[in-house]
Amino acid sequence: FVGYLPIDAAPRSQRIKELEALALKTGQTQLFIEVPHRNTALLQALVASLKPSTRLSASSGLTLASAHTHSALVSQWRTGLSAAASGLPTVFAIGA
Repeated sequence: FVGYLPIDAAPRSQRIKELEALALKTGQTQLFIEVPHRNTALLQALVASLKPSTRLSASSGLTLASAHTHSALVSQWRTGLSAAASGLPTVFAIGA
C-alpha cells in the first residue's frame, strides 16, 4: 500500500510510472488512494501515464452498500473513463 500520490501533475506522473515499473517487475500490485475530490484527476493521470497493457482497478465506496469496482486494462479505460472514481473514497490498484 503506497498511500497518496503527489498532487502536482509532473511528480504524480513520475510516481505512477515508478509504481507501474515496480508492479511489472515484481508482480506486486500497487495500491493507493486519493481524496474524493481529486479522484477524477488521478484517474485521468493514471490512464494517460500507464502502458495500455497494464491492469487498472478503481474500487469506490467499499464500506457502502453501493460499493463498486471497475477493473480493466488501461487500453480499455481509454475508451471511456468509468464513473468508478466519483466523489466516493476510492482505492486504486495497478498491476500486471
